Amino acid sequence: MSAAFTLAKPEHLDRLVSLVAAYHAEEGIEQTEEARRNGLAPLLDGIPHGVAYLIGPARAPIGYIILTFGWSVEFGGLDAFVDEIYVRPGVRGRGIATEALMAVPNALAGGGIKAIHIEVARANGIAQKLYARAGFKPRDDYMLMSRKF
Repeated sequence: MSAAFTLAKPEHLDRLVSLVAAYHAEEGIEQTEEARRNGLAPLLDGIPHGVAYLIGPARAPIGYIILTFGWSVEFGGLDAFVDEIYVRPGVRGRGIATEALMAVPNALAGGGIKAIHIEVARANGIAQKLYARAGFKPRDDYMLMSRKF
């Protein structure tokens, strides 16, 4: 299946907020709509810290992928982190998420990205297989750790 991959713009905010709310509900992430909008709007306005892509037709997207950008000495320059990826449950299992993850390097080709990272729960074997199909490899000696402020 070939899904469209559209850079999200300010006019897509309402559609994206709806998809993100569905993902957050599925994952048990509690966030107000205002906080969600505040987190997404700058990405759609073109801040250099990240981008959001709609998966499927922009009028009626079936998912999204959000990437944030950083700098890595280890990887030799700019890197990206898949902050969130979501495909509506009714269309899962058709290779859409794999296709989106495979399209990311092409979408970022001109930006000089050296590596793309993704976080996955140790117990989520389905997601691990999806990410492996898209070329991601585990870093066995490493563990992502976070500290909230």
